[in-house]
Amino acid sequence: MKKYIPKEVEAKWQKEWEAAKIYEAKDSSSNAKKYYVLDMFPYPSGDGLHVGHFKGYTATDVISRFLRAKGFNVLHPMGWDAFGLPAENYAIQTGINPAISTAKNIDHIRAQMKMVGLSYDWGREINTTDPDYYRWTQWIFLQLYKKGLAYEAEAPINWCPKDKTGLANEEVVNGLCDRCGTKVVRKKIRQWILAITKYADRLLEDLEGLDWPQSIVEMQRNWIGRSEGAMIRFTVDSLPAARLPAGQGEAGSQLIVQRKSVNRKPITDNSIEVFTTRADTLFGATFLVLAPEHALVAKITTRDKQKEVEDYVKKTEQKTDLERTDLTKVKTGVFTGAYAANPINNEKIPIWIADFVIGSYGTGAVFADAHDERDFEFAKKYGILLKPSLLSGDAKRDDRIKNLEECFTGYGILFDSGEFSGLTSEEARKKIVESLEKQGKGGFRVSYKLRDWIFSRQRYWGEPIPIVHCPKCGTVPLPEEDLPLLLPEVEKYQPTGTGESPLASVSDWVNTTCPNCGGSAKRETNTMPQWAGSCWYYLRFVDPKNNGALVDLSKEKYWMGKTDTNEIGGVDWYVGGAEHAVLHLLYARFWHKFLFDIKVVSEREPFYKLRNVGLILGPDGQKMSKSKGNVISPEEMVKSYGADTLRVFEMFIGPFGDVADWNPRAVEGVYRFLQRVWLFSHQIIESKKSKSDDDLVRAVNRLIAKAERDIWEMKFNTTVAAMMEFVNGLSQNIDKAGTDVLENFLLVLTPFAPHMTEEIWSHFAPEGASRDKQDWSIHQQPWPEYDEALARASMVTIVIQVNGKVRDRLLVEAGTDQKTAEKLALESAKVTKFLGNAKPQRIIFVPDRLVNLVI
Repeated sequence: MKKYIPKEVEAKWQKEWEAAKIYEAKDSSSNAKKYYVLDMFPYPSGDGLHVGHFKGYTATDVISRFLRAKGFNVLHPMGWDAFGLPAENYAIQTGINPAISTAKNIDHIRAQMKMVGLSYDWGREINTTDPDYYRWTQWIFLQLYKKGLAYEAEAPINWCPKDKTGLANEEVVNGLCDRCGTKVVRKKIRQWILAITKYADRLLEDLEGLDWPQSIVEMQRNWIGRSEGAMIRFTVDSLPAARLPAGQGEAGSQLIVQRKSVNRKPITDNSIEVFTTRADTLFGATFLVLAPEHALVAKITTRDKQKEVEDYVKKTEQKTDLERTDLTKVKTGVFTGAYAANPINNEKIPIWIADFVIGSYGTGAVFADAHDERDFEFAKKYGILLKPSLLSGDAKRDDRIKNLEECFTGYGILFDSGEFSGLTSEEARKKIVESLEKQGKGGFRVSYKLRDWIFSRQRYWGEPIPIVHCPKCGTVPLPEEDLPLLLPEVEKYQPTGTGESPLASVSDWVNTTCPNCGGSAKRETNTMPQWAGSCWYYLRFVDPKNNGALVDLSKEKYWMGKTDTNEIGGVDWYVGGAEHAVLHLLYARFWHKFLFDIKVVSEREPFYKLRNVGLILGPDGQKMSKSKGNVISPEEMVKSYGADTLRVFEMFIGPFGDVADWNPRAVEGVYRFLQRVWLFSHQIIESKKSKSDDDLVRAVNRLIAKAERDIWEMKFNTTVAAMMEFVNGLSQNIDKAGTDVLENFLLVLTPFAPHMTEEIWSHFAPEGASRDKQDWSIHQQPWPEYDEALARASMVTIVIQVNGKVRDRLLVEAGTDQKTAEKLALESAKVTKFLGNAKPQRIIFVPDRLVNLVI
């Protein structure tokens, strides 16, 4: 019998499947069970996809095929996040329109996906650069603008002085322009900004109930950064004399002389607001620190300090926020010559500026004391008074704290704090803020690390912003009936040199008429960021051909609605890289909640279940990259081994979420495994035996049960291992095997190896399987049912103990070895709760009965 030759089989069945549209999702408002399985859609790079990309795509394909077999109406679409910098940079280098290069890249990647047999519903394919798509991206922007959530303001960008252009963060490498190597500076320009902070509480609260990895949830929480604290108001002193705290020392004396000898500028707004979560240390506040870009810096700086301050501000402008907040950098700052009153005791404290305070974080101002390591280090460097106001309760340690030999940052007992002395930090925080509130000097406040979203880009290759600027009417939104506002063709893609988009030089496009008054006006020349199109693409897959609405609400309710396994609504199963853990997910959630508010969607969250795919490293153990020369192409693999070998290996390489190494020898092993399946399948078919031996029937029931459980849990590697183990047993008992066992085995294997199983299926008609025109394919057959009694016969319950106390019970396969049993025990959430960070000193294992972790 000849061996399995993939090239004779795979392309044939791919054409058959596409012609029959067997993977087409059926829109329905009936009671049909639905399941929406979605990949994070890719940017169509000119390099195409490498084998690492197919780990996630193959996983969702396995899931989708499995769910269809389980009777679900599955929506599994694919599209292209096609606006972006690489295409524009390529256009700058070559003069080729990004639309042309992007279309070519898409054709290449689509062909790669089809080559591997991914079961996407290609009839729903979308492209974010298609005007029929970005019409609705522009429509969403207009709704945000009308609701006051899109506004203009000056904001800093990365600026290359040589190329005279703004740079995205990814174009700045070690503070240098990625193109020419020039030092990047910060430059303020007019930007469009979206008020995502208005949704901060909802973005935080609605994380509850989502089926997401806990690490991703925590990253979202930390990015939003909700803090409960107090806003405290310090009054800037404009008088020539004021009471300084006792014990100011030489530095203080010098400052007194300065204050007496300088003339102050008039101060119109004489208060500085500071947000803090540590009001308990306010009595120890001995200086204020402002961001160099703080609005008050120029107003309060004394004349003798003006040049020093201005020079420092200019130096700060050359630094990125990342450079400024680097914890390892040497702290620097400059005294402004100004003072403010500490509102709790009216003591006068100097006002400094320092680049580690960022104007866009909080209020751009902090009070500094002896109980913060950064403040402590800064004060020691510049000879600024430090005054401890908290003690630890340990006498020896407290002596070090009082002598400024130690910076105590924990919670403690207040001392030298007036009427609040003797209180704990927890008690004092509340009472101090209450006191300030009564005096009108502060109050309780909630603050967020989350900042509003700088939305515009000074680029060509992005969605035009549908806004017109009129000298008479001001900022005017484009009428919705005029959408889409098309991106014009240009002769040059180079930056303008002014910081504006290349669109600014297209006079025929820029110059227009005002929709309100009909007078001369100019179009907005900034474009939207790449994030825009990916904020809502999952909704367009639901209704991709709708010309009258972003999405039909009845279809949205069906595909995005709640199910028995999805208690919140949204995409049922979303898979992609952990690198999108914050921004993409946060921005998409923000837009979705806004669309929910204006009744475009029916559910409050876009993605119910999220799972992250682990990287596949190159043969050299590094991340695959064309520049490193370690990329393995899918074409190379398919040509040598076939698509099914690649698919099965991707799922066998290790736990789905873990980083894995590419292993050519393991690829060979998977190829041999599939050849064995091909061989014994034809042996069984030719034997014409229909019934199998009881042991084989039990074995296939165990396999079905395990595969079903593992696929739901994305344990694809253990499913493949179980299939390999089954094939080993079957090969040794081939004379006892009939088509009943073969049929069930093929139905388990088919989500992983769809081409070969389809070919084998076409060679025989299993008992009870319809061969009519409607469901001729193995991929149209139901998932095999298993006998619970037969499947359970191979399962046992083992008790998991920690120091002899029962903490969990796990159902495992009979005969599970010690290494596997220990791994399962250590992965149990109930067990890790009691282990904490401790590692077992000894492990007692009783086969099929017990694992006792001794710590």
